[in-house]
Amino acid sequence: MNVGHAAIRAALQGTRALLLDMDGVLVSRGQPIPGAAAAVARLLETGVPFRVITNTSLSSRAALARRLGRAGIAVAAEWIVTALSATVSQLGVAMPGAAVYVLGSADAPAEFAGANLRLLSHSEVDAGRRADAVVVGDSEDQLTYENLNRAFRQVRAGAAFVAMHRNPWWLTAAGPTLDSGALVVGLEYATGRRAIVAGKPAPTIFRAAFGELAAELKGPAAPAPAATRRLRRSEVAMVGDDLRTDLAPARRLGMRTILVLTGKHGRNEVAGPGARRTFVPDAVASSIAEAVEALLDLPAAGRTPSG
Repeated sequence: MNVGHAAIRAALQGTRALLLDMDGVLVSRGQPIPGAAAAVARLLETGVPFRVITNTSLSSRAALARRLGRAGIAVAAEWIVTALSATVSQLGVAMPGAAVYVLGSADAPAEFAGANLRLLSHSEVDAGRRADAVVVGDSEDQLTYENLNRAFRQVRAGAAFVAMHRNPWWLTAAGPTLDSGALVVGLEYATGRRAIVAGKPAPTIFRAAFGELAAELKGPAAPAPAATRRLRRSEVAMVGDDLRTDLAPARRLGMRTILVLTGKHGRNEVAGPGARRTFVPDAVASSIAEAVEALLDLPAAGRTPSG
């Protein structure tokens, strides 16, 4: 497989916007990936629309923007789409006014603020208040046996079961770390119910991010040539480090796929002996810096072809 600069350019021909995973693309184990800050700055300078799309559900978008800013990566909160924000958006549309029992982080209520949803406390659940929906996401201290048992009983009683994501593990400063998806699977087994998933690899979060990009390119601030034509999914490239959760679902939605080698997967997994048994992306880049360089090497017309 040709993984050189020319191959990345060819894969990105016609790309008008990007989706960028966060962990493994912009940061790794809490630290900025070399070249990521400069790459994002180049996207901002050249006006290429992008969204950061992440299954991180411990933090609100505002908190993530501050964290990225401290790492030198300038991303506004409104340019971030998380498993948490996608969950809130999905529930607000599907179940307006619903009573929701959330097992999430201390920052989760900040994302729910302003949504037409009512969060139930543990004491309200214990007092017999029925939840319309149960939501499980990452948490520092809420995924206890007692709380999971409360969630289990509510789902058995008929509450909708929503998972922010189903990631089994993730990379932290301490190394590979158990993620909340493992507990979601346990609840699925116990209840006999399959959770509705908002985050990757479910299409919900990708569609939410694409919708924002399409609106941006159609809006009054969009460059004149771009504003004349609706964004297509084939004109969006997903840049990620995870073949299963980042790239395969983006491909199923018709997007281009660029694997970067700064996270979970290495070159041998797309070009080695087992390559035929796994997802093969459109191109492989050493990092987000190389992917952005290849995109910006294309003529402007190459990024916004007529159609």
